[in-house]
Amino acid sequence: MKFLVVDGHVLIRDGLRGVLKELDSVAIILEASRWSEAIRLLTEHGDLSLILLDLGLSDYDGFTALKDLQAQHSGIPVVVLSATSDRGSIVKALELGVAGFIPKSAGLEVLLAALRLVISGGVYIPPEFLSRSETAAMLAPSIASDRPTAGPASLGLTPRQIDVLALMMRGKSNKAICEILALAEPTVKGHVTAILRDLKVSNRTEAVIVVGALGWKLPKFDV
Repeated sequence: MKFLVVDGHVLIRDGLRGVLKELDSVAIILEASRWSEAIRLLTEHGDLSLILLDLGLSDYDGFTALKDLQAQHSGIPVVVLSATSDRGSIVKALELGVAGFIPKSAGLEVLLAALRLVISGGVYIPPEFLSRSETAAMLAPSIASDRPTAGPASLGLTPRQIDVLALMMRGKSNKAICEILALAEPTVKGHVTAILRDLKVSNRTEAVIVVGALGWKLPKFDV
């Protein structure tokens, strides 16, 4: 595996290097302290397995960097590392297609578990964010009371809709999902509408949060 760590703090990069080696002892770990360095490495290494990005970059806005990654390198999962984990930042990052949002205050076991989840195709959201009663009330007030939680099929989703949901969880656009699943765009739009309806949410970000809270295992795609 090949990882890119983009963080301006040497101690953070040193710590992450050890964590990533625990995930894969022979992993190649690239490091950048500034966004300008990250751009060069992204150009030189098109086979990255994962990008770990600090939102507090010294030479570029972190959210703008996420937009750039989504536009130019959407096939590479991105995990945000942040000194703050306020609700607004988490939601904004999810809307920009990140595969995980990890507070820098997280312990080693949490960090390892989060990265393993992302590498396996899941999305990691801080549990303290998911457990807030106001979040549950806003996103899906009846998801725990009147919906089965054993898996997406128990909610009534078809196998193809589950595939679409899995790619939504990876931050893929409708166009990208069309290409990956060889489906027409109206078909994908129909599946997305059905997924949002059955999850009782109004947009993709809410769907990611709810599915993350439910802990469903979804199909993996090599994208």
